[in-house]
Amino acid sequence: MKKDFLAVSDFSAKEIKEVFKLTSDMKKGKLKSQPLKNKAVACIFHKPSLRTRISFEVGIQQLGGSSYYITRDEFKLGKKDDPEKREWFYDGAKVLSRMVDLIVIRTYEHSGVEELTKYSDIPVINALTDLYHPCQILGDIFTIWEKRKKIENISIAYLGDGNNVCNSWLDAASIIPLDLRIGTSAETFPDKGVLKRAKESKISKVNLTDNPISAVKDADVLYTDVWASMGQESLYEKKVSLLRKFQINTELIRHAKKDCLVMHCLPAHRGEEITDQAMDGKNSVVFDQAENRLHIQKGIILKLMRGFKREK
Repeated sequence: MKKDFLAVSDFSAKEIKEVFKLTSDMKKGKLKSQPLKNKAVACIFHKPSLRTRISFEVGIQQLGGSSYYITRDEFKLGKKDDPEKREWFYDGAKVLSRMVDLIVIRTYEHSGVEELTKYSDIPVINALTDLYHPCQILGDIFTIWEKRKKIENISIAYLGDGNNVCNSWLDAASIIPLDLRIGTSAETFPDKGVLKRAKESKISKVNLTDNPISAVKDADVLYTDVWASMGQESLYEKKVSLLRKFQINTELIRHAKKDCLVMHCLPAHRGEEITDQAMDGKNSVVFDQAENRLHIQKGIILKLMRGFKREK
């Protein structure tokens, strides 16, 4: 039976630990085989990418597989009545299912990825949508686990826009016990449905505040992202004005734990959501996060591919 990874919550807490074990073993060089030998991966990218594209392509190669980069021009998916589509979801999914062994997709609408997954006979990994960025957050949780040797009940202060990264932290909080504080304005809240599910799960403490100091008070982790995501350029000035006080800087870090971790999923707008001093300071693990995208995605791929057999 195939399994997909479209959101952090597609894995159980037990499965996440299994992915972390695979990831840690590979990072330490314990896995000598090439489990993707003679296997092909379709990497569909409708959005520009540095870390996501390179980490997937390098990781697939290290696992012995081949990756095929597909742009929006080649694979612009839509439904039957969508005049802008190049291929119907069903057709594209069925064709790829007969040619490759895994699909990685980075696109805009999350519903499109769900539609692709519905008709695909092979596993699908969400490499980013406007709703979720699960590979990023699972890699970040792995980074925290490496640094702190635990993740349960870690206090995480997310500061800034309630975007796909914020949504994925909330999604993670629905399966892993966290103390998640979200510092944002009333006009930049995360997705209401995702927030509701996280709170109703009662797995984690989830609090929203418009006071950045309250959000970071004695926190283990300070986390931020750009204030205006790709496709939101027209909202840039408005979001800067709404979120300026949530900048991670030296003064704000003083209110967190002395050994707190400072995290940013990149790319960063230095001087806006984070200062140079914070990003390059002793508390920063920003570039450890970036490296771990490579390792965690190899773990995710192995978890999905182990035991998966094509239906004949």
